Amino acid sequence: MDTRSTQGMKRLCLLGAVALSVPPMQPLLAQQTPAPPAETIKTAATHTPTEQQVIDLSKTKWAWMADKKVDSLETLFDDRAMFTHMGGTWGKTQELATIQNGGIWYKKASIYAVDVRVFGNTAIVLEDLDLEAVVGGRTVTNPFMVTEVYNRQAGKWRLAQLTFSRLVRPVKANAGSN
Repeated sequence: MDTRSTQGMKRLCLLGAVALSVPPMQPLLAQQTPAPPAETIKTAATHTPTEQQVIDLSKTKWAWMADKKVDSLETLFDDRAMFTHMGGTWGKTQELATIQNGGIWYKKASIYAVDVRVFGNTAIVLEDLDLEAVVGGRTVTNPFMVTEVYNRQAGKWRLAQLTFSRLVRPVKANAGSN
């Protein structure tokens, strides 16, 4: 082998060693936690009477859930309603049974912002909240963006969908002082 071939091989081996010793960037970037959003929803200064009616109904629903008032919730929840939690999605019957038997006890919803949009007979409520709940005998507090979809039937609002989306922000509520 001539000197140029030997030097070329040494350079190639050196480049290979350097390339193998540098950690790849893509997996490192993929493991980074995304930054939380700069802002979430904001509560409007004023609401239409219909918007306020739906907001009040949502607040009442949280009180009924905390007090396990299954009869009141049974009337509010549409028979085809769906409930999406961190652990799965189910219908009205299972949601009411879960509340009644204490599978999930919605103790306190600390609501920080509410946005409601009304589209004819449909209302969509977004709530930025911390939910203190007892799940499987253990008290937990989680930050959620809750989406509620209501449908007006014969002049009454019925809950058609309730979805809990866990937020990346820290819990704001001090659960121990509530």
